[in-house]
Amino acid sequence: MVGLTRAIVPPIMAMIPGIYKHHRCRNNVYPSSDVRRYPVPDESVFWSQPYPDYQPPLYEAAVLKDKEWADLDVDDPNFEVKWNQLDGGVNRVSFVGAYEIRDGFPMNLFGRTGLRGRGLLGRWGPNHAADPVVTKWKVDGDGTVVVSEDTGRRVLQMCAIERHDCGEWAIPGGMVDPGEKVSATLKREFMEEAMSTSSGTEDVEQFFSAGKEIYKGYVDDPRNTDNAWMETVAVNFHDEDGSVVGRFNLHAGDDAAKVKWMDVDSGVKLYASHANIVKRVVDALDAHW
Repeated sequence: MVGLTRAIVPPIMAMIPGIYKHHRCRNNVYPSSDVRRYPVPDESVFWSQPYPDYQPPLYEAAVLKDKEWADLDVDDPNFEVKWNQLDGGVNRVSFVGAYEIRDGFPMNLFGRTGLRGRGLLGRWGPNHAADPVVTKWKVDGDGTVVVSEDTGRRVLQMCAIERHDCGEWAIPGGMVDPGEKVSATLKREFMEEAMSTSSGTEDVEQFFSAGKEIYKGYVDDPRNTDNAWMETVAVNFHDEDGSVVGRFNLHAGDDAAKVKWMDVDSGVKLYASHANIVKRVVDALDAHW
């Protein structure tokens, strides 16, 4: 693992500065539990760094038991798995690179998190999600695009949901089902979490067939563990004149408590690494930040 870790650290740091030490999944209490992670200082994150006192607790949420979408325990005799490859309908390939298997367990490519097991995640190793970043320009009462007085750039709005599980605002994404194409997941998750399913039209179908991939890789998610972690494909769907999704009333559903068009700027606070992803969209559209 030492050679692998050293090989991937520089490009990871260049992709999204800050998340390579996954701040959201260290030195805190694991979500929806009272399990405290074992402390992991910055200098001890990577597996290449010795940490002889490292004794992370093992935690697996009860919600995983007997669920079709969850793997069996690693030591279950019925658990037959193909690591680092397509395993039937389950994609066990990491977007980052090949991960090490140690004592039967896949090891987080970004290093220690202070917790063993799967936590709340269904899959050992990478758990793949898709995040549709749906945006439009902010307009005033007359329909004129709003321009920031500070930067002189147009103000961007994104469709954001408030998550039920933690109350944080987020991109309306979700998990890729086994055998499902990412493009289908992107549209499905947006429709389920942010729009009434009755709003589907040819315009909407066309809209979700022409997105721009913004990011593909590891996510600094609070649910990550030493043996299970989140990865995503984030795609921007921009409604330039607000005539497609911008004309429909947003409707919270599925995992969303609330949904709204949120103004995007440098002060935006979002779940996990979502703010880093949105910043990429801002840069691509030359919007206000």
